[in-house]
Amino acid sequence: MGAVRTPELLQRVGGDREIAIEVVEGVYRCDRARIEAPLPVGYPEPTPPGAIDIKEYPSVRRAEWIESDAAGGVMGGGFFPLFNHIKKREIAMTSPVEMDFAGLYSDFMNDEPAEEGETKMSFLYRTQALGPVGEDGKIVVRDTAPVTVLSIGVKGGLDVALELDKLRTWLKAQDAWQVAGDPRMFVYNGPFTDPSWRWSEVQLPIRKRGETSDGAASPVR
Repeated sequence: MGAVRTPELLQRVGGDREIAIEVVEGVYRCDRARIEAPLPVGYPEPTPPGAIDIKEYPSVRRAEWIESDAAGGVMGGGFFPLFNHIKKREIAMTSPVEMDFAGLYSDFMNDEPAEEGETKMSFLYRTQALGPVGEDGKIVVRDTAPVTVLSIGVKGGLDVALELDKLRTWLKAQDAWQVAGDPRMFVYNGPFTDPSWRWSEVQLPIRKRGETSDGAASPVR
């Protein structure tokens, strides 16, 4: 049930190329940063702070709480409703807590923010067998689609806009990949972790340039 290495599910493409994680007694570690709660089955290992990876994520079942303000990336009011949801279903806490920022940008590559958006906080099920999809009050449980992301690892205080700017810079320096969705953030540690050693990731869905959203090649025009 503990941490496992999955180097086959990611590719280091930028940032600190030498930094590495390790698994010690079932816990992901990078210096004093660590992740003790297990990830969903099939998820790639976390990206270490300062590194930039391309990662492949499978479908995951998750419980979602939506708020109508995407600015700032603050946790908001969803944590305890989601915690009560998994407690009621007797589901153990996994990591990460996911924050999706729908409509945060009207044009990501030109750094043009949108006027309105929404923040979606999700607790991830470790496996789909832990509970059914459907509604639980204001919480919606659903299965996500597989996704490829560009991800940067972060330690300590998190400035989402700054980390997204690093991903934007990487995208502008190459021509193989393009943006394919809204940004999201992974938070691997709880509030009792020393703030200077909290481990997070900021991610952006991407796809090969010339592919459509379903992975097919775009028609030549």
